[in-house]
Amino acid sequence: MPLIIKPVESSEMYPLTGNIGDFPVAASTVGSLISGRFPAAMARTVIVRADFVPSPELAAQLAGAVPMVVTDPEDGTLLAEVESSETIKVKPDAGSVRLRYPWDLLRLNEVAVSAVKADEISGDISERAVVNGKIVLGENSTILPGVYIEGNVIIGRNCKIGPNCYIRGNTSIGDNCRIGQSVEIKNCIIADHTAISHLSYAGDSIIASHVNFGAGTIISNFRHDGANHRYMVNGKLIDTGRTKFGAVIGKNVHTGINTSIYPGRYLSQGIQLLPGEIVKNSR
Repeated sequence: MPLIIKPVESSEMYPLTGNIGDFPVAASTVGSLISGRFPAAMARTVIVRADFVPSPELAAQLAGAVPMVVTDPEDGTLLAEVESSETIKVKPDAGSVRLRYPWDLLRLNEVAVSAVKADEISGDISERAVVNGKIVLGENSTILPGVYIEGNVIIGRNCKIGPNCYIRGNTSIGDNCRIGQSVEIKNCIIADHTAISHLSYAGDSIIASHVNFGAGTIISNFRHDGANHRYMVNGKLIDTGRTKFGAVIGKNVHTGINTSIYPGRYLSQGIQLLPGEIVKNSR
């Protein structure tokens, strides 16, 4: 019997748009991560929403054909079910992740990347680079001299990393990306075909595909008062629960040189910024 991942779109994820199952996480997608938690063959059909990633333990229960449904205790949303005429109702366990807001993707990415237990290296790492953690490196990807990687990192295919950049866990970088000279990346999700090439910083941020950072682009991720960041969702400010949170950058955004972005902001798809802009408000 198959696993069915039910597509879900949500305005609460803006500026990330489309089926949540297609969103990038751990240099893959949410849907692939959900599928990876289930065996290829199951006794009954299991239906899981694309915005719900069950823990390995809960996935094993679902795959074991226990007649059950999983509902969100906050709003009653049906998150997963085993097709059966008789079911028991259970709550998500602590290891499961409901993806309601963009920062939930960061949490999921942190869980997935930190779970890497062994190196998987299909590309090339310079002898003058340092990897202090576990790394997954895709085919035809290159890590150049002077790169320092601290903590677990997942890097996709056809990427060029360095020289002389600092990548901190738990960062995931998609396929065909460029992270260049004197760039620092910390705890970020970076989607396919994105370039952060010179003298830039991004922390605790989600950066969609086909984004280009002008040299010197800086994303702040910490408030001066140390309070939790708030994020604009459908016209309301929502507490993220995070003291470190950068920006959410939509597809095809280009920043100008020396752009500065306040923490907890978003940039909508296709925005082009001028050199020296200071992004104080989401747009």
